[in-house]
Amino acid sequence: MAPFKLRTRLVLAFLLVAAVSAATTATLTFREARSSVLRTAQDTAVSSFRDEVRQIGVQLPLLEDESLEELLRGIARKGKPRTWVVFAEYGTLRASSGLSPTSTVITPELRRKAAGHPHGSFQRVVKDGVPYLTIGMPTVFKVGPGGALSSGLVLYAVMRMDQEQIQVEALITAARDGAVPGLAIALLPALLAARSVLRPVRELRRAARSMGSGRFDTRIPVRGSDELADLARTFNESAGEIERSVAELRRAEARARRFAADVSHELRTPLAGMLAVTEVLDEDAGRLDPDTAQAVRLISAETGKLAVLVDDLLEISRFDARAAELNTDEVDAAETIRKTLQSRHWTDRVRTELPEGVRARLDPRRFDIVVANLVGNALRHGAAPVTVRLRTETREAGPALLVMDVEDRGPGIRPEVLPHIFDRFFKAEAARTRSTGSGLGLAITRENVRLHGGTIRAANRSGAEATSAGAVFTVELPLNAGEEPA
Repeated sequence: MAPFKLRTRLVLAFLLVAAVSAATTATLTFREARSSVLRTAQDTAVSSFRDEVRQIGVQLPLLEDESLEELLRGIARKGKPRTWVVFAEYGTLRASSGLSPTSTVITPELRRKAAGHPHGSFQRVVKDGVPYLTIGMPTVFKVGPGGALSSGLVLYAVMRMDQEQIQVEALITAARDGAVPGLAIALLPALLAARSVLRPVRELRRAARSMGSGRFDTRIPVRGSDELADLARTFNESAGEIERSVAELRRAEARARRFAADVSHELRTPLAGMLAVTEVLDEDAGRLDPDTAQAVRLISAETGKLAVLVDDLLEISRFDARAAELNTDEVDAAETIRKTLQSRHWTDRVRTELPEGVRARLDPRRFDIVVANLVGNALRHGAAPVTVRLRTETREAGPALLVMDVEDRGPGIRPEVLPHIFDRFFKAEAARTRSTGSGLGLAITRENVRLHGGTIRAANRSGAEATSAGAVFTVELPLNAGEEPA
């Protein structure tokens, strides 16, 4: 996961580019300005010192030690752009315009270049953090018009460049102080650019979320002709295709549901006649020969299964069409469960733990279906004993609940089957294609529980009390299901 959001990364990238540009510009400007400052002072000093040295050429044969120092002081006073300290070297003779006859900033390299070049040489030196400009210039004898001869005397000018250093440091400070406001100013276009770039992204996110909630008619406004506009167009085209596909799927699903409901409804009338006939045939099967009796009983059993399937299809189609209604009444929950077991002759096969006096507002017919489907499923696919428990629970948040557990001691439900146990036509064993059930019982049970505003879940028995395997189905219903909130 990225440490920063896209907006932050865009702003930081924009500021980084601005900072690099500002730093590059400031560095190049500083280098040029520094070179200009140092070159101006350097050129002025070198030119002035060269002129002064050339003017004293005719006087050299007349100089002695005292007059040499006086001459050096005179040259030093004429220093440009500021006063120099002038040194003279002739063999072992050393003299200067200052207090010391020698200088520690004149390097051997400068002495070598100055003595060997008629126009002298110069060098910038830093000593103890202080910059100096040192200039070396040989003196000459004038031997005639246009003629000159080296005298062996070399003069050196030493000029402190601390003022130029101050100017350079001022340039550095100005560049640094100018960069911070520049970055602050660059922040505004960075924010505007990030907003401009992220607006289509935010619109795309809102549109995707809207489509995820089922609004397939969502579209994004297309602005401009850049890559983001192409993305918006692609999204709109994809959304249009999805909307058309979903609409077609819904129409197909509606047709399929309507077909199942219509077929089931049309089958009920002939099935009623068939059931009546098979009941009569069942009664007379004992007087028929064995093969005919077996065929009659098979027809009767299969007709009964077909009748259950048709009824279940009609029931599930009502839920799909949202036509199922809840007709609630205040009932004794324990007594309702007993009636369900008695009407199906399960009393001797099912154990009950039903406390008296539990009143609940339920739809008696739909609650009967819930109990019958769960107990019937436990009897068919589980093992005895099957137990039905009833209790109430009060929670801090939410309404009081009526809780019913239907438990068996069978092999339990395989983990890979649990997520699909309430799916329509789902059977835990693919080979079990024929059974007494329609494959819709648990799906209808879940729909009836949801219609009451409750929940249902399936699990395998666990805990210290679970001495053997088995499945347990838990139904939780509000004690006052179907009431309008106050």
